[in-house]
Amino acid sequence: MRATLLLFLLCGVSPAATPSEIRLWPNGAPGSEGKTGAEVVEAPNKDHGYLKVTGVHQPSLTVYLPPAGKASGAAMIIAPGGGHAFLNFDQEGTYVAEYLNSIGVAGFVLKYRLAREPGSTYKVEEHALADAQRAIRLLRGRAAEWSLNPARIGIMGFSAGGEVAALAATRFDAGKPDAADVIDRPSSRPDFDALIYPGIRANTYTIPKDMPVTFLLCADNDRGPSTALSALYPMLKAAGIQTEVHVYATGGHGFGINPNTKNPSPAATTWQLRLGDWLKQIGMLP
Repeated sequence: MRATLLLFLLCGVSPAATPSEIRLWPNGAPGSEGKTGAEVVEAPNKDHGYLKVTGVHQPSLTVYLPPAGKASGAAMIIAPGGGHAFLNFDQEGTYVAEYLNSIGVAGFVLKYRLAREPGSTYKVEEHALADAQRAIRLLRGRAAEWSLNPARIGIMGFSAGGEVAALAATRFDAGKPDAADVIDRPSSRPDFDALIYPGIRANTYTIPKDMPVTFLLCADNDRGPSTALSALYPMLKAAGIQTEVHVYATGGHGFGINPNTKNPSPAATTWQLRLGDWLKQIGMLP
């Protein structure tokens, strides 16, 4: 108990008010027509130690807002990982949002459609990417509702969610000012992005000249992501994209923010402090 409390104090995390959940498409997501299966939420148990979400057909954002007196106006969309088969919704979602709230950043945890769930007809580069783009547009279009600065909307992702965030950070558009759906009018370009042990292959990405400032983090003993980031960073450097990179010696994969972690590595216990430092450095925090 004392170790758990200490980690929460170190992370700056405190219990939050009951969050609200907002569907990205209130009348149904394009590509999910006819899919009526219920979303499944499983509490941590003997088979998995995290809050597990599957069966996402109505993509949504779960809203975590910082105290009004602490809010910076910045917001981060958070895409949990899970191999595109499920979402690790607390360790790579809600706990992250709570940490962000503690430093004045609004957190919006994204439930995106899962392309590798058994029987799924969804595609990462079509449906999951569309969910991320829609989330960015929604925050920008409804910024006043949550006291957000529409020029301070970012996205971050973990593992498979890192792939979703990387796609959103490299494939965006200026929006459609005359669209009938007002949410389609703002740009889908994030103002900043953070890829945490992302499940990507760098050679599949084209870096646009106006890609947002980027934060990269993984552990060296997490072979796939560390190999990917070692290839991605030179690409970002060549394109002139301002980038910060952290590669911890150890930590493995999937550490997220976990108040019950038994992993003593700094990657698993204090990495989020580096994210907070970076957000301040790029002007997202006072």
